[in-house]
Amino acid sequence: MTKKAWRQHAGLPLALAGLTFMLAACGSDAANGGNDANKQAANAAATNGTAPANDAAAGTEAGAANNKGAAANTEQSKEPVKVVWWHSMSGELGKAVTQLVADFNASHPDIKVEEAYQGTYDDSLNKLKASMDSKSGPTLIQVYEIGSKFMIDSKAITPVQDFIDADNYDISSLEENILGYYTFNGKLYSMPFNTSNPILYYNKDMFKAAGLDPEKPPATFEEVKNDAKALTKDGKTGASFAIYGWFMEQLFANQGADYLNNGNGRSDAASESLVNSDTGVKTLTWWKDLVDSKVALNLGRKTDDTKKAFLAGQIGMTLDSTAGLRGYVDGAKGKFEVGTAFLPKPDGAQDGGVVVGGASNWIMNNKPAEEQKAAWEFIKYLAQPDIQAKWHINTGYFPITKKAYDEQIVKDNMAAYPQFKTAVDQLHATKLSTATQGAVMGVFPEARQIVESAIESAFGGTDPKKALDGAAKDITAKIDTYNKTTTK
Repeated sequence: MTKKAWRQHAGLPLALAGLTFMLAACGSDAANGGNDANKQAANAAATNGTAPANDAAAGTEAGAANNKGAAANTEQSKEPVKVVWWHSMSGELGKAVTQLVADFNASHPDIKVEEAYQGTYDDSLNKLKASMDSKSGPTLIQVYEIGSKFMIDSKAITPVQDFIDADNYDISSLEENILGYYTFNGKLYSMPFNTSNPILYYNKDMFKAAGLDPEKPPATFEEVKNDAKALTKDGKTGASFAIYGWFMEQLFANQGADYLNNGNGRSDAASESLVNSDTGVKTLTWWKDLVDSKVALNLGRKTDDTKKAFLAGQIGMTLDSTAGLRGYVDGAKGKFEVGTAFLPKPDGAQDGGVVVGGASNWIMNNKPAEEQKAAWEFIKYLAQPDIQAKWHINTGYFPITKKAYDEQIVKDNMAAYPQFKTAVDQLHATKLSTATQGAVMGVFPEARQIVESAIESAFGGTDPKKALDGAAKDITAKIDTYNKTTTK
């Protein structure tokens, strides 16, 4: 998997341009039509077929037969319902998406899904915003996890919970820790599609050479530093973690700490960043100390650079997405053995876990009820265990349903890549809370950039507390501006 692809999947941090205009657009046609469209969609989800032809006037068997024949002809000539799906899967991932759509269309002649690649997550979301005053947008759109707050505030979507309730659709086999991110006030707003979380990758051969147990990777901040010290020798360095805001968010969650106030923005709209809390200062101080002690390299913001250094045997440990696991294992083949471990946390940290990254699918409410219902049928298809198994095998993303692990192809893949068990175990070990559900704010892409700048500043010599105080102030100001443009 390429760097560009992975950064998209975990959530590429870019600013949401033109926010005031876009929210104004959200508050017009799409918002005003929202309630009616939601009701129509729910009614469509609860009913099948159409009212029978009225042949009472005919009053004869011939009339009934004629009507029946006419209905049959109408049915034969009826065009399939078209669903336009915007997504941001490129390269090999794009090929996997194309195959999913082709398989669905072949088995559902009454529906035709047209998939359309829209560029990065940010590109796609900006195109959606530009289309909200018209009918030119999609029926269904894949949006990265940090775009969830905007999607809800736009009032331009029909929550998938409406279809779940109308269809009596059973979600009990779906992964609770994945659903958790996209659930707000007990309602599931979108259906998870591609999901990952971060893990620690380490070079088992370097561990052996340094006298460390390759079967006992570091679990705490303190152990990471000690192991990094032992690994730093012979021109090699113990670790390197990309300056990526997603990692800071994950390290907060792994300590059971909220990133924003008001229950991480879930009990009420967030109004304050907590990135400068004791958790944040402790985390950045540890990270800075690794760099200052020269047991970790600062290779900048690109995870591709840390991955290349790791695969070249220049560093012993790094953080990256579970979605890239196959690339790591295959890239190291014939050179060294890759080990995987849970994300580290400080000694004595509270129960926590990881927040899912990736994206989910959202149904737009400015489309006819029949079209929304067809999109729901496609969403249900994507969630099937056998389909999730294929998606997982072809991409490395988590299956969103636990039943996919019973599929033989998944069992075979797990045998070929046993390192992936770490990712699954870490997901299942996560205790759902506001911290691990993940923070939500309408300016998340901007916030990530601000945090990354603060980390760079600290590495450059600024006191971690001072750097994070500045970041928290800037993020809080942006949240305040955003909140003033939205209404409950």
